[in-house]
Amino acid sequence: MKDKVVIITGASSGIGEATAKELAGKGAKIVLGARRTDKLRQIAEDIKAAGGEAVYQAMDVTKPEDNDAIVKLAKDSFGRVDAIFLNAGIMPVSNVSALKTEEWKQMVDVNINGVLNGVAAVMPSFTEQKSGHILAVSSVAGLKAYPGTAIYGGTKWFVRDFMECLRMESAMEGTNIRTATLYPAAINTELLDTITDPGAAEGMGGLYEAFGISPDRIAKVVAFALDMPEDTTVSEFTVGPAKQPW
Repeated sequence: MKDKVVIITGASSGIGEATAKELAGKGAKIVLGARRTDKLRQIAEDIKAAGGEAVYQAMDVTKPEDNDAIVKLAKDSFGRVDAIFLNAGIMPVSNVSALKTEEWKQMVDVNINGVLNGVAAVMPSFTEQKSGHILAVSSVAGLKAYPGTAIYGGTKWFVRDFMECLRMESAMEGTNIRTATLYPAAINTELLDTITDPGAAEGMGGLYEAFGISPDRIAKVVAFALDMPEDTTVSEFTVGPAKQPW
C-alpha cells in the first residue's frame, strides 16, 4: 500500500472521503476528485495534517476531459497512477410509473458513463506499465432486483458485468490490470439526498435508519483489495450491516 498513487472519484464525502483517509493512513498517495472543491480542500488538508499526501481537483465524472485531467494531475504530482477507485454515483430511486425520465438519464450518465470515462482515462497508462488496479462501486441492487430500483439497479448491474468482463479481458491480454467490484448495502452516505420521490425517500430513509453503518467499513475493504499481492485479484465484495436481511 505504501506509496501507491490512488485516484478516488466521488471523494468529497461518504465512502470516497472515508477511503481517502483510510488509504492515506496506510501510506498511499491520494488524488481526490469530485465536484465540491471546498470539501476536497478540507479532506486534503486533513490528510496532510495527519502526515499523509493528497492533491485534489474539481471534476465531473460525466465529462471525459475531466477524467483525463485528474489522471494528468496524478502523474504531474506523483509520477504515476497505480489505482483508481470509481466511487461517484447517484441514487434517485422511484417506481418506473413515476416517469422521472430526467433522473433516469442522470443515473445512466453518472453511474455508467462515469465508470466508463474513468476506465478510459487510466487504461492507456495501465496498459503501458502492465499494472494497475481498477475498483468500482456497484450496489446490492446490482446483484438482486428490488422494487423501486429498476433504473438505479440497472446501472449497477451494468457495472457488475463491465468490471467482470474487464477482469477477464485483462487476464487474457496479459496486461496485469486487476479489478474489484464492491456491492454496498445500507451504508450511511449522501446517496439518500439524491432521492426526490417522497415515497421512495421515506422507504429508503427508514431502511438506512434501521440498518445503516459507517462508510469506513467500505474503506477497509478497498484497502484490503489494494494491499493484495500483485499476482492476486479479489474481484467482488458484498458489504453491508450484519443485521440487514436484504
